[in-house]
Amino acid sequence: MLSSRRRFLTGAASFTLAATAQPTFAAVGPDDKFDLVIKGGDVLDPSQSLRGRRDIGIRYGVIEAVEPDIPAARALRTIDAAGKLVTPGLVDLHCHVYPYGSAIGIPADELIALQCTTTCVSAGDAGANNFAGFRRFIVAQTRTRLYAFVHIANIGLTPFPLPELYNIDYAQVDACAKTVAENADIAIGVKVRMSENVIARNGAEPLKRAIAACEMAGTGGRVMAHIGGVENVALMVEILDLLRPGDILTHAYSGAPNLAGAFTNIVQDGRLLPAALAAKRRGVIFDVGHGGGSFDYTVAEPAIAQGCPPDTISSDIHVVSGNTPGMPYLTRVMSKFLGLGFTLEQVVAMATINPARIINRAPKLGTLQIGAPGDVAIMELVEGEVAFIDTRNNTRNGRAYLKPVQTVTAGVALGRPYALPFSVR
Repeated sequence: MLSSRRRFLTGAASFTLAATAQPTFAAVGPDDKFDLVIKGGDVLDPSQSLRGRRDIGIRYGVIEAVEPDIPAARALRTIDAAGKLVTPGLVDLHCHVYPYGSAIGIPADELIALQCTTTCVSAGDAGANNFAGFRRFIVAQTRTRLYAFVHIANIGLTPFPLPELYNIDYAQVDACAKTVAENADIAIGVKVRMSENVIARNGAEPLKRAIAACEMAGTGGRVMAHIGGVENVALMVEILDLLRPGDILTHAYSGAPNLAGAFTNIVQDGRLLPAALAAKRRGVIFDVGHGGGSFDYTVAEPAIAQGCPPDTISSDIHVVSGNTPGMPYLTRVMSKFLGLGFTLEQVVAMATINPARIINRAPKLGTLQIGAPGDVAIMELVEGEVAFIDTRNNTRNGRAYLKPVQTVTAGVALGRPYALPFSVR
C-alpha cells in the first residue's frame, strides 16, 4: 500500500514538473510594449557566459528580450541600470524564512532589499508537524519564490535555541518522507543538523534517517547536512562518507568547536580531511551557509587551496545571525569570496545558476535566458578597500563589495512606483 501510494505521489510530482517544463509566453511583435525594461546595465549571466551592456525586456512576468538596445518607447516602465551590475535574481540555498513557525525565521520579503534575493530556500525551519503551516501561510503569501528542506526532526527548529535532536525519537523517517513526497513541488529534500550541541551522542543516526527519508519519499530528494562542532573527527569522516552525490554539505567551512572545545571540522591542523576531498570528487555539494557561527577563514582558505572550493554561496540568514558582525547577507557573503580571489563571474554563478540547478523545481531559475522568470538583481560593485570579518573574529581585507540596488521578481520591481495591478506570480 505504502509503495503504491509513493509511486502515485512520485508520478503526480513528475507530472507537475513536466507540465511546467516549458514556459509559455506570447511572441513579441515589433510594436508590442514591455511591461518593464531594465536599461543600460552591465549584464552578467554565468548561465550563458554573457557579459556586457544589455537591455532586458520583461513582459507577462518572463524575460522576452536581452538586446543591446531596446527603445524607451517600447517600455511601459523603465529602470535605469547604467553603471550597475545586472544579474539573474539571487538564489539563497540556505536561509531561515519561516517567521512565526520557526524560532529564528525572517520574512523572506524583508530580505529582498538587503540581499537581492528572488528565491529563498528554508533550511529545515519546518518538520513534518509544521510544514503545512509553512506551505499555507508563508509560501502562499510571499512574493519571494520559496522552497524548503524538510527537517528530519518533526518539530523543525521550533525549539531553538534548545536542540531539536537530543531525543532521536523526533527524527521520524516515515513522517518526514511523507511530507517530502506530498510537497514535492517545493520540498527539495531533508535537512539534518549534525553538530554535537544539536544531536548529543546520537552519532550518525540522524543523518542515516535523513537519507532514508529522502529515499523513502521517492522524489530524488537531496540531504542538506549541517556541520560545525561535530562530536569528534571520526564522526565528521563518517558524515562525509555517508553523503551521496548531489547531497549538500552546508557550513562547509565552519570552524565551530564541539562541546569540549575541540575543532572537529573538515580541516585538521591545516590539512583537509581526505574524506572531504573524496566527497567533493564524487559530487557532494559544498555550500557556504555563513550564518552567525559557521564561516571561518582559517578553514575556508586551506580547504579551497587543497581542492574543496564552494559550489554554492548561501547566507544562513536568520534573526540571530543577522545581528552578528559578520553580516551574513547574501551579497556580503559573495563579496567575501571576491576577496578570497574568486572572479565576479564565479561568485555570481555560485549564487544564481548553481543553486538554481540544485532546486530544479521551476524552469530557468538563476538565468536571464529568454523565457526565464523575470527575476533580476541590480547591484553596485563598489570598489575600494573593505574589511570583512568571519564568524570567529578573523578579518580579511578586500578590494570591492556588492551593494544591493534593486530587485525584480517575476517582472515586478520591489517598491515604488508600485505596479498596477499589484501581482507577482
